[in-house]
Amino acid sequence: MKIMVVGGGGREHAIIKKIKENPAVEQIFAVPGNGGMANDATLVPIGAKDIDAIVEFAVNTGIDYAVVAPDDPLVLGAVDALQEKGIPCFGPEAKAAIIEGSKVFSKNLMKKYGIPTAAYEVFNDMQAALTYLETAPIPTVIKADGLALGKGVIIAMTRDEAKDAVRSMMQDKVFGKSGDNVVIEEFLTGPEVSVLSFTDGETVVPMISSMDHKRAGDNDTGLNTGGMGTVAPNPYYTDAIAERCMKEIFLPTIRAMKAEGRTFKGCLYFGLMLTENGPKVIEYNCRFGDPETQVVLPLLESDLLTVMQATTNGTLADTEVKFKNEHACCVIMASAGYPTAYEKGYAITIPAAIADQVYVAGAKLSDGKLLSDGGRVLGATAIGDSLEQAIAASYDLVKQIHFDNQYYRTDIGARAMQAKREA
Repeated sequence: MKIMVVGGGGREHAIIKKIKENPAVEQIFAVPGNGGMANDATLVPIGAKDIDAIVEFAVNTGIDYAVVAPDDPLVLGAVDALQEKGIPCFGPEAKAAIIEGSKVFSKNLMKKYGIPTAAYEVFNDMQAALTYLETAPIPTVIKADGLALGKGVIIAMTRDEAKDAVRSMMQDKVFGKSGDNVVIEEFLTGPEVSVLSFTDGETVVPMISSMDHKRAGDNDTGLNTGGMGTVAPNPYYTDAIAERCMKEIFLPTIRAMKAEGRTFKGCLYFGLMLTENGPKVIEYNCRFGDPETQVVLPLLESDLLTVMQATTNGTLADTEVKFKNEHACCVIMASAGYPTAYEKGYAITIPAAIADQVYVAGAKLSDGKLLSDGGRVLGATAIGDSLEQAIAASYDLVKQIHFDNQYYRTDIGARAMQAKREA
């Protein structure tokens, strides 16, 4: 089989490494991929949003199955376009990807179908939003409606911060058209949990839970990033909570999407807050999370390609999806200064013995050398019988990898360890 994976980050590298385990796979094409994937896939220099060129390449190359991993091409209809040419895909059609593409849509969906989430108001007029903020409870959360590279959410601790956030989105257009509408919602508190799930539109199979670390600095300080590391499973996510989420959130969401004529197939990501009033949805993503994928897929025992095909074919109920009874930790190695200004172009050294445990996100090949080429450069993932073992092994990998200007958090998994001690 010839497989095409659209995307170019650590998430896609993790997907490619897992798909490679299937003996029927002859060749994997990464579109566009990055230099760190060159040993695992054939790199194709086509942008992930250039859907016409992606479809043309897939048809001309005889691709048997495509995986569309990032949010932008999904929302833009990459799966629709490929399927029209007879190429089966993993990922939702555009009409279903709107669950991430529009926060207004997803909030209204949850309200209509009684899926627990934070109370909210929607605004398309800046003055009306500013007037509402005069009396709204503080802290509050301001969200740009559309996609914003994961940065369109601002937690405002004061009324002035909230108003500034609204002005930046609606007046200054820092997120472009994504800020034409904003959601102002209730500030929830409690542990956060990420649950990725496979679904064929009827059956939903949650993957192992995970805990992301969004802040740039140790002890959850500094700016929000795309994620500085993850651990799995998440100790806050108990069997009882999982059962409740399936009944109150997961199945109702899949059924709601089907009822709306937007049957969702692929990976649906549930960002959850475990509040004192029960689990609530903070956000939906229409694809694998990054860097959650880098700890979830290494724990998957079942064949990933087989499971993906089952979501496409509607046979997920008859397909085994099994995870190892182990723990995983991924530490992201970034360029110093990320997520604001940072330098790149530094040579990366990854010992061959540990290459299988490294997922490259921001790197390029130049004269045979792998150079840093992004904010988040790579993720080092280790598995252990205990969370403690996984964390220690992951940091052992980090010590063996080198590039100038590297930066990483030293406390990935500390919060999870504390939760386990308190349990």
